[in-house]
Amino acid sequence: MAATDGGASGGSGEDAFQTYYSEVKQIEKRDSVLTSKQQIDRLLRPGASYFNLNPFEVLQIDPEATDEELKKRFRQLSILVHPDKNQDDPNRAQLAFEAVDKAYKMLLESDQKKKALDVVHAGKEYVEHMMAQKKKQLKKDGKDSVVEEDDPELFRQAVYKQTMKLFAELEIKRKEREAKDMHERKRQREEEIETQERAKREREWQKNFEETRDGRVDSWRHFQAKGKTKKEKKNRTFLKPPKVKMEQRE
Repeated sequence: MAATDGGASGGSGEDAFQTYYSEVKQIEKRDSVLTSKQQIDRLLRPGASYFNLNPFEVLQIDPEATDEELKKRFRQLSILVHPDKNQDDPNRAQLAFEAVDKAYKMLLESDQKKKALDVVHAGKEYVEHMMAQKKKQLKKDGKDSVVEEDDPELFRQAVYKQTMKLFAELEIKRKEREAKDMHERKRQREEEIETQERAKREREWQKNFEETRDGRVDSWRHFQAKGKTKKEKKNRTFLKPPKVKMEQRE
C-alpha cells in the first residue's frame, strides 16, 4: 500500500487517497477469493489504527447488513486471518484477528453499533450538505448545477473519506478526554495522599502529646514544689530573734 504512505506525506494526498480507495474497492470486489495474506495486509496497512476505527470497514460489510450477515462475515474473516491458519506469520495474523474480533464485538452491542451507524450517517449527511451548497453556488453563478459527487462512485468515495475523518476525530477527542480524566484522577489522588499524611502527622503529634503529658505534669509539680521550698527558706532567713538588753548595775 505505497499509495497510503504517499497520502501521509501530504503533497499528493488527494491522488494517493483516490489510488488507495480504488485498491480497497478492487479488493472488496474480489472478496470471494481474498487470500489470508491479503486480508492481513489490509487490516495492518499504514494508518490502520484509524481505518480500523470503523467496524464496518474492518469487516467490509454494509452498515445496514442484518445480524445474520454480520455473523457470516465474521466467520469468513476470522477463519482467514486466524493465527492457526497463518503459522508462517502468526504475530501479524494475531493482530489482524484481534481487529476483526473487536469490530464484530462492537457491532454486537446495540449501543456501540448505534454510535458507529450515527458516524456513518453523519458522514453521508455532511457530503449531501456540501453537494447542496455547491449546487446552490453553481446555480447562483448561472452554471450547470452538476457536481462530481453526482457520480455514485465518487459519492461513495466522498462519504467513505468523510466517515473516516469523523471516526478519527472522535478517537482523538476520546484520547484527550481520557488524558484529562487521568490527570484529574492523579490530582485527586495526590490530594488524598496529602490529606492522609497530614492526618497521620496530627495523630502522631497528639499521641506524643498524650504520652508525655504525665511527665510534663510531674515536672511542673516538681518545679512548683521546688519554688515553695526556696520561698520558705528565704522567709526563715529573715525571722531573727529579738535582742536581749543587758541590765546595767548602778
